[in-house]
Amino acid sequence: MKAIIVEDEFLAQQELSWLIREHSQITIDATFDDGLDVLKYLHTHQVDVIFLDINIPSLDGMLLAQNISKFANKPLIVFITAYKEHAVEAFELEAFDYILKPWSEMRIITLLRKLENHVQNNPALSPAATRPAPHTVNLVKDERIIVTDINDIYYTEAHEKLTFVYTRREEYVMSVNMTEFCHRLPDEYFFRCHRSYCVNLSKIREIEPWFNNTYILKLRDLEFQVPVSRSKVKEFRQLMRL
Repeated sequence: MKAIIVEDEFLAQQELSWLIREHSQITIDATFDDGLDVLKYLHTHQVDVIFLDINIPSLDGMLLAQNISKFANKPLIVFITAYKEHAVEAFELEAFDYILKPWSEMRIITLLRKLENHVQNNPALSPAATRPAPHTVNLVKDERIIVTDINDIYYTEAHEKLTFVYTRREEYVMSVNMTEFCHRLPDEYFFRCHRSYCVNLSKIREIEPWFNNTYILKLRDLEFQVPVSRSKVKEFRQLMRL
């Protein structure tokens, strides 16, 4: 199972992470201290479980859970909070569990066993790793989140800790590195052809031989040409059956 932790108290976040790693097979994909960041993350990532505090910045845990409840593939939500008055609302949202702070180690261990048993006894619950890759990705422009079809992306370019994303008419600057952004794109469509570039294979119009037995890729609709590095040539040839 894949999980994320949403907790703005650093020590509580660290202790919960340790218990999950020590007492379960659950993988922690990410940790957050801000509700809006979680919502952005979930638009491009699938997880099975969310360990969710209520008193968090930007978008509190209850509002976040209300948004998540509308997802087609809803993760299990475990509230971990100091506020007992939200318990009824939490279970109306079909929360898996509601744990009050300060919690004991045994309470968390019992919860983890309950989670794993629940998934094992419900074969219809597909682990996040086996779900189909998303067909959209969230891009940011002028502080707006643009939900973009992955087929509209032509290529991406690394700029230190930023990633520039290019569609036919727009350029987006994402505040994540190239490796992290490429993980959001399905491998069957996109190829990391160079340390600094990732290309949409369906947008390649022409493959032109270049220096040292490498290639330059000419793309449909765009003037820019994407290089294939020497270290990626063999993999690219196999992929394109050259």
